[in-house]
Amino acid sequence: MNTVTTIYEQQRSMYESQTHSIPRRIVSLVQPWVRPIVRGKTHANTEFGAKLHISLVDGYARIEKMDFEPYNESEGLWKAVARYRERYGCYPERILADKLYRNRQALAFCKEHGIRLSGPALGKPPKNQKLFHQAKKQEYQDICDRNAVEGTFGTAKTAYGLAHVTTRLWETSCCVIAVALLLMNLTKSLNYTLLFWLLVTAFILVVLTEQTLITFMRQACRDFLKSEIC
Repeated sequence: MNTVTTIYEQQRSMYESQTHSIPRRIVSLVQPWVRPIVRGKTHANTEFGAKLHISLVDGYARIEKMDFEPYNESEGLWKAVARYRERYGCYPERILADKLYRNRQALAFCKEHGIRLSGPALGKPPKNQKLFHQAKKQEYQDICDRNAVEGTFGTAKTAYGLAHVTTRLWETSCCVIAVALLLMNLTKSLNYTLLFWLLVTAFILVVLTEQTLITFMRQACRDFLKSEIC
């Protein structure tokens, strides 16, 4: 009843003020914490559900922030870098981020700590053509490397069920999302382990085959020499 009353008050407020938006707007009776998040995409201008802010290090995804309320991802850059330093004891060499993160505060922070933030530098491009082409090449390479983040979201949605989260409660929804990313990381780790053992097995087979071939050639040479002596 409290949720129904809140929805009525929000709808009445929007009707009287002739607006189409209101803070903390409720769009679901079953899940009143879900908010409409305007994304500006061609296929879906507005999305509903959890908004994830992740970091990708060596192919492994970590959740930096998860919330059903809309928020600005660029505000989480500082916390993500701080967590990276806590885990590895140093600052990252480079950060491949979207244009949204490239503000003056972030650029100054990265420059202070020796971090290269992807994207073109602020100001006019260098007049030196060699430096200009090097900067363009580096920018293109950073964009290609950053596509791994979009690929991670795509894999999580198609292969691990993030596109079809059917849980009802806030806690269970967060749990399903976290478990999906955990399974994706475990699968990647398992693939690396299997690849390592396959390479070891192939190496052993090659060595054994080489030893067998050498033994066969030696025996053939002995037989040939014996036949020549006879």
